[in-house]
Amino acid sequence: MSPPVAQQVISSMRILMGEDGTCEGQKRIQQLARNTRYFRQRLKEMVLASDPEFSEQIPNVTVAVGRDVTLPCVVDHLGTHKVAWIHVDKQMILTIHHHVITRNSRFRLMHNNPKHWILQITNVQEEDRGYYMCQINTVPMKSQIGHLEVIVSPDILDDQSSPSSVVVREGFDVTLVCKASGYPTPMITWRREDNQLILLGKKQGQQQESVSIVEGEEFRIYKVSRLNMGVYLCISSNGVPPSVSKRITLDVEFSPMIWIPNQLVGAPMNREVTLECYTEAYPKPINYWTRGQGVLITNDKYETTEIDSAYKVHMKLKIKKLEWKDFGSYKCSATNSLGGTEGAIRLYEINPHTQSPRVTDLKIPSNFGEFSTVRNASSPMRSKKIGSETNSLLEESSDIEKARKMENTAQYGKEADEKIVSHHRPEIDSGCASLTNFKKFVATFLIIYSIIIHGS
Repeated sequence: MSPPVAQQVISSMRILMGEDGTCEGQKRIQQLARNTRYFRQRLKEMVLASDPEFSEQIPNVTVAVGRDVTLPCVVDHLGTHKVAWIHVDKQMILTIHHHVITRNSRFRLMHNNPKHWILQITNVQEEDRGYYMCQINTVPMKSQIGHLEVIVSPDILDDQSSPSSVVVREGFDVTLVCKASGYPTPMITWRREDNQLILLGKKQGQQQESVSIVEGEEFRIYKVSRLNMGVYLCISSNGVPPSVSKRITLDVEFSPMIWIPNQLVGAPMNREVTLECYTEAYPKPINYWTRGQGVLITNDKYETTEIDSAYKVHMKLKIKKLEWKDFGSYKCSATNSLGGTEGAIRLYEINPHTQSPRVTDLKIPSNFGEFSTVRNASSPMRSKKIGSETNSLLEESSDIEKARKMENTAQYGKEADEKIVSHHRPEIDSGCASLTNFKKFVATFLIIYSIIIHGS
C-alpha cells in the first residue's frame, strides 16, 4: 500500500472512531447501516420475485353435464412471470396470463386480484372431462394439476334396444335388449310393470325359474308362453338422477282355445238362461255364438256379451223367455289369424219345480292359462280346430240324442204294450199309473247320469 493511501485510511478510521472531535464518523456509520438494510431488502425481493409459489392446491371437481364449474389457481410472488391454463388430455393451451387462447367460448378466465387465476367452464360437456394444469413460466417450470370429472345421467339408446312392442310365437325363445349411455356406466334392471314374477321359461332338463328382477342389458325367456305376456320395464340408473326407463310390451301369439265350464245346461220353459264360454287367443280373436248355420246376435231374443282380460275373453249368451224351439245345441267359436276353435253347449228342458242339474261344477282358476294349456295338451278333444279335429261336445250331443231316441222308443213300446193290455183290462188303477211315471223318471235320470259320467 502506498504511503498516501495508507495515510487516507488512517484518517478515515480516526474520523469513524471520533478521534477528530466531531460526530462525522457516527453519521457515516449510521448511513452505512441504512444502506446495508436497504440492499438486503432489495436482494430479498429480487430473490422472491424470481421464485413464485402456489399457495393453494387445485381441487378435483365433479360436475354434472350441462352445469358450470370453476378451477382456481392461486399464486404468490408472481412478479413478472406469467400464468397459463392447459388441458392436459387434449394438450391444448386454454389461457396465457390475461388472454384466452382457445376459441371455445365456454372457457373464460377470471382474474379478480394478482394472486387468483380462475378458469371458468360454462355448460360443461363430456369432452371437458380430464386433467387441467396451471403453469408458471419459471425456470424450471412450476405447475399444478387438478381433475375435472363430468358425470352424465343415464339415457336409453332406442336404436340399440328392443322396440316398444315385441311379438313372438308361443313355444319359441325370445331375448329382450336394453342399452343405455351415461357416466358412470349405467346398471340395467328389468321388472314387470304389474310387479308379477318374471318367468324365465324352462331350459332343457331344468325347472321353470321365476324371479322378481333381472339384471343386465339382455335377458332371455326360453320357450315363451302366454303367461309371459305383459309389459316389461327396462330401468337404467347410475347414481346420477334421474333414472330412466323404457316400456317394452311382449305379446305371445297362439291359436284360440276354448274352455266350457258347463257343457250341459238345463232350464225350464218361459225363463231366461245364460250360456258361458272362456276363450284364450292372441291376436285378439273374433268371438261369436252360432246355432245351426246361423250366427246369433243381440236382439229381442238373444243378448251376447264379452268380458276381456288380456288374452282371455269371457263369452256370455243370454237367451230370454225360453220356448220349446230354443232347446238344443249352441256353439261358441273363436277365430284369429292362427286358426279357430269351437265348443258346444247342450240346452235342455227341466221341470220348473226341480233344480237344474250341475253337470260340471268348476270354478275358473286364477291361472286359467296354465289350466287350459294342460287341459288341451292332455285332452285335445276338448278344443276343436275347425276343419281338422273332432269335438267331444258334439259327440256328447249326439250321444244325448241317441239316448233321448232310445228313451222315446222304450216309452213308445211301453205305451203300445199298455194299449194291448188295455183290451184285456180296460180299467187301470191310478196307483199303477203313478208307479209307471216314477219308473220313467228313474230311467231318464239314470240315462242322464250315465252321460254325465261318460262326459267327465
